[in-house]
Amino acid sequence: MNINLNVTTPSALILASSSIYRRELLTHLQIPFTWISPNVDETILAGEQPQETALRLAQVKARKVAESHANALIIGCDQVATLDGIQLGKPLNHDNATKQLRMMQGREVTFHSALCLYNAAKQTMQAEVVPYVVQFRNLSDAQIEHYLIKEQPYHCAGSAKSEGLGIAIIERMMGEDPNALIGLPLIKLVSMLQDEGVNVI
Repeated sequence: MNINLNVTTPSALILASSSIYRRELLTHLQIPFTWISPNVDETILAGEQPQETALRLAQVKARKVAESHANALIIGCDQVATLDGIQLGKPLNHDNATKQLRMMQGREVTFHSALCLYNAAKQTMQAEVVPYVVQFRNLSDAQIEHYLIKEQPYHCAGSAKSEGLGIAIIERMMGEDPNALIGLPLIKLVSMLQDEGVNVI
């Protein structure tokens, strides 16, 4: 049986994210949804691997929203970028973004995009990490500065906003789903929704 995804019904689809980029991606599926910022602590735990961090935070965000929406289907997501095993978070400001891009230029960075779909009524969770690898171009300090001033990607993991001017600092990309780089793996999400009886098409 297909679920009626009217956001006013108990079977609402909710995106547990404040990211406008994830919201824009989810509109591509042309199904009704709403979004809520989960406001959770995103501190990395001691000894936690990047994939574990991303997956844990995606699940925490979904469960946080479920506290006030007990019958909803909730999409949780999180992304952690890594270079040589070092986690690269959101830079949040110009200086941090400059440091990140200087470190990343000419090198390969893996973006671990975690996705979960939580059925709050049944308390069941589907969850998976979808990796995406980006090879960055060799960049001068002037190019980095120009990019940051133009794009200001301070709330993007690794300072990489590929859906905008960030595509110009990327040499190549490798992975199963290019949407994973933006933070919401739609191919995997469609499969998860189907498992919940929600047919996108």
